[in-house]
Amino acid sequence: MRHHNANRKFGRVRKVRKALMRSLALALIVRGKIKTTEAKAKELRPYIEKFVTRAKKDSLASRRLVGAEFFNSTKEVKKLFEVIAPKYVERPGGYTRITKLSTPRKGDASKLAVIEFI
Repeated sequence: MRHHNANRKFGRVRKVRKALMRSLALALIVRGKIKTTEAKAKELRPYIEKFVTRAKKDSLASRRLVGAEFFNSTKEVKKLFEVIAPKYVERPGGYTRITKLSTPRKGDASKLAVIEFI
């Protein structure tokens, strides 16, 4: 039985799946918008929104927790706290938008989507 096992596995073991989410999250922070598969975008949304919510309260503890998750990527963490999070101080949630693309990927016909900060 798969009770409470709602996460997508992506055909990867746990540590590789976690590395994938970190990589996608860092790319989204740096670029502001990324194109990926629909499933990865849907899995990335709650992952990145938790960090934006934590970054809205700019404290030393918050910076350390977010920095530890992103391997102390100081440039990206600084951008999250000083550029991205202040835009959403008044917003209670929903910081990202997923737009489904109409054309599938050419190689394997995967559904594609664009995830971006609002």
